[in-house]
Amino acid sequence: MTMTTTTLSRRELNRATLARQHLLARTRMTARDMVGHLIGLQAQAPHASYFGLWSRIEDFAFDDLSALMTGREVVRIALMRSTIHLVTAEDALGVRPLIQAALSRDLFNNGTYRKGVENIDLDEVLAVGRALMEESPRTGAQLRDAFAERWPERDAPSLAYAVRCLLPSVQVPPRGVWNRSGAIAHTTAEHWLGRDLSAESTLDELVPRYLNAFGPASVKDMQKWSGLTKLREVFDRLRPGLRVFRDEHGAELFDLPDAPRPGAGTEAPARLVAPFDNVLLSHADRTRVITEAQLKHAMTQNGILRGSLFADGFFVGCWDLVRTKKSATVVLAPLEAVTAAQTAELEAEAARLLQATDPGLVHEIRVAPED
Repeated sequence: MTMTTTTLSRRELNRATLARQHLLARTRMTARDMVGHLIGLQAQAPHASYFGLWSRIEDFAFDDLSALMTGREVVRIALMRSTIHLVTAEDALGVRPLIQAALSRDLFNNGTYRKGVENIDLDEVLAVGRALMEESPRTGAQLRDAFAERWPERDAPSLAYAVRCLLPSVQVPPRGVWNRSGAIAHTTAEHWLGRDLSAESTLDELVPRYLNAFGPASVKDMQKWSGLTKLREVFDRLRPGLRVFRDEHGAELFDLPDAPRPGAGTEAPARLVAPFDNVLLSHADRTRVITEAQLKHAMTQNGILRGSLFADGFFVGCWDLVRTKKSATVVLAPLEAVTAAQTAELEAEAARLLQATDPGLVHEIRVAPED
């Protein structure tokens, strides 16, 4: 008997992904639960996570996330793709061991730092790094200075990068706290959270969580999101409990049986999507929300992914928030054609954002189309 595999169109994939991401409709989920649902938010920019939660949670208060950070319920840590993510304390301890292979590969394949860690006792380097950071949170410069003093013949930046990749460490507040500034200082995750890394987490548990937040998705999609390789055998092991689809190009997609997959005609309201938002960076084939040409436009020369405008579920341009002591301005910069109704929706979202970020300042919204 021949089994027929359902093909999902680009719009169907778009609506399914936006539904999982809570970008079709805001939710009353708590900030902590949302961070857990998304398995973290990419967070190189200190405040990007606030915008990511604001776009998904009804009446999200920025101070709520700050309280979670200072209360050690969420942390900023190098994780998926060796980039900084904001994750729950549980995921810092449970997901980090599963992602360690990608972080190790980042170190040992890195053209800048690889040679600097050859022929040195890395266990000793990590022990020194741990002792320093657990004595007091340390900046990268402080670690480099300490390593240069102890190993003057070695490349101190390479040793500091080895600590970043091989020793789970978190950025401590006030870094990342809303309307606060602070140096990027680290201590170990175990020290900050008062618990050991999990020895029981498995990729068989992580795959369904990824699909719950980002599916339907291919093996390559999850490998892109995580930075890991050779996940095919994990998906094959879980295959009996998953739904299998194809995309318009024939690629095999996996999903949870009961996960939401709204129809292609489902309305997708306009959204201001956060800088570095996961929805743009967590699939090998991103065309479900953005084309590669559009992504290059949204990415600055120094690697900053600007905020994105979504209309009818897809990327149509960028947005920026400009804040001074007296005023706050959202600049909407459409790259694609948008209707008058969509522009009005985007302006309404911008007004919501300004009320959330700067309720006491003078507000302005400007539309400045980009070429």
